[in-house]
Amino acid sequence: MPIFLDRHDVVDFSAEEVAKLHVKDLEVQGKYGVKFLTYWYDPERRTTFCLVDAPDKETADKVHAEAHGHMANAMIAVDLSAVEAFLGRVLDPPSAKTMPIDDSGFRAIMFTDMVGSTEMTTQLGDTKAVELLRAHDAIIRRCLEHHRGSEVKHLGDGIMASFVDAPASVACAIEIQEQLASYSEISEIPIRVRIGVHAGEPVEESDDLFGSVVQMAARICDIAQADAILVSRAVRDACAFPGSLMRVSVPVAREHRRRECPNVARSGYVFVHATGPAHECTP
Repeated sequence: MPIFLDRHDVVDFSAEEVAKLHVKDLEVQGKYGVKFLTYWYDPERRTTFCLVDAPDKETADKVHAEAHGHMANAMIAVDLSAVEAFLGRVLDPPSAKTMPIDDSGFRAIMFTDMVGSTEMTTQLGDTKAVELLRAHDAIIRRCLEHHRGSEVKHLGDGIMASFVDAPASVACAIEIQEQLASYSEISEIPIRVRIGVHAGEPVEESDDLFGSVVQMAARICDIAQADAILVSRAVRDACAFPGSLMRVSVPVAREHRRRECPNVARSGYVFVHATGPAHECTP
């Protein structure tokens, strides 16, 4: 059967109340041939997301209607492997039997891009270029593991990753640039990478899982300079102590920002690097 992820705006519900609604869904689901796999509850943004295996959206909604009457505000079809990659689980954790699930579903999405990879292949040949890409992958994956990031997809000359914790995504990005700088000091050929990070919820405006979040993170990465880290204001705001993590890199010109990524320019964003104070850019 298809897999769906729905979104509920639950302004007046606590984590305990949402957990009880999930139990009610489980009690009714068998009648409709549906299986509610797990859920995510975001107390800050007052949203809940239910992962459900159902014949169609309408049947999934029927379970909600009979179980408790709280219908989904939105529902999208998803791939189970993508949910696992982005959100880290597709079933209730064992603790869900005795307490509410403590996982908001809000994620920071990071893109890395190896600068000049096409030209490097042309100049160095495939064998050497592949060796450098392997070094690039090993460094980034080591940093992801260190900061509990999950690799969602390898992009050929970069990686897309997901983080439960927004500050961890920034700390990971900083470590990646520091590790690459250390590698480049002793390597005949340096590896230069740009990094972009954005954060958001799994079901927003598009019909894809983290669709708008992924698109914005990719665009932010595209306009970042080599050796730089560029994060959205959403990531900055999600960091409890941004001053302890966010450090400066040289900003690009405002006209370039407006031309290449107007939505980011309107909201403002922060350049990050391994040394120096934080610097926020506004249009």
